[in-house]
Amino acid sequence: MIEYSSEFKKNYATAYLAEEYERLQTEKDESLVAAGEDDDLRAMAAEDAARIDERQKGILEEIEMILAKDKEEQSRPKAVVLELRAGAGGDEATLFAAELRDMYIAYAEKQGWRVHRVDDLTLEIMGASAYDALRYEMGVHRVQRVPETEKSGRIHTSTASVAVLPIREKPLITISPADIHSEFSRAGGAGGQNVNKVETAVRLVHIPTGLEVRSQAERSQKANREKAMAILTAKIEQKYEQEEAQKHAAERKAQIGTADRSEKIRTYNFLQDRVTDHRLKESWHSLPRIMAGGIDDIVATLQAAANGEGLGEASED
Repeated sequence: MIEYSSEFKKNYATAYLAEEYERLQTEKDESLVAAGEDDDLRAMAAEDAARIDERQKGILEEIEMILAKDKEEQSRPKAVVLELRAGAGGDEATLFAAELRDMYIAYAEKQGWRVHRVDDLTLEIMGASAYDALRYEMGVHRVQRVPETEKSGRIHTSTASVAVLPIREKPLITISPADIHSEFSRAGGAGGQNVNKVETAVRLVHIPTGLEVRSQAERSQKANREKAMAILTAKIEQKYEQEEAQKHAAERKAQIGTADRSEKIRTYNFLQDRVTDHRLKESWHSLPRIMAGGIDDIVATLQAAANGEGLGEASED
């Protein structure tokens, strides 16, 4: 059990309990002083002290529960960042990565979540349940179809990777400013006016790990740096978590992986109008609806499987 601290009075959630704890302590102290050397009074004071001790113990247990809940709330992701990357397949892979990005944007907007484009293929989705819904999208997604530019009708197979990063109110780690290398440049792409005239784009590199993040969507350098730092922190946390997990497993593939065609969690087969999740070994149809953000059934099935510990590794079919 925790020990009492006057710091509890500074937390609005525990202040009233702290005040009651101190009131009881004062009552106990005064009772013992008033008893003096009188044996009968000292016996009564001892009984009162035992009663107060029990009540104070209960107060500390309540405070401990409140603080534990606060800690859980702070560590719960307030947003999620999706980083998409084209894999095998050239231009078709780049197109597919953009289509997946648009799919996630449409899905998030249907859920009432706020979507912010950090970069062309990087999304920040803000919503209390966004991470829980999208965390199982991580991995390599494969598409099979005949590209519009393919005149012979040959089926192409391409891949895109999705990394999922939780953004927490209070980061789990502390990063030394000395470990961060910063670069500033003008934001690229369509922006017009001041966006491309000043160095608002920010690139941060975490020197010990080599991880980097670029943010250019915000209008100020400060805002882009804050956004990039939040994402970089999430990346570092994830890296450390993966390294910790590797201590207990002989082999564990990185989330982004090699983006190779064989390393997949899901296949989008346009010719057969079918999406197959290889971890669940389950398929859904109506691809146009799915690509327009209709992934609710897939998300729900993945969550149910994860909660029932039935979510397996991706097959190599």
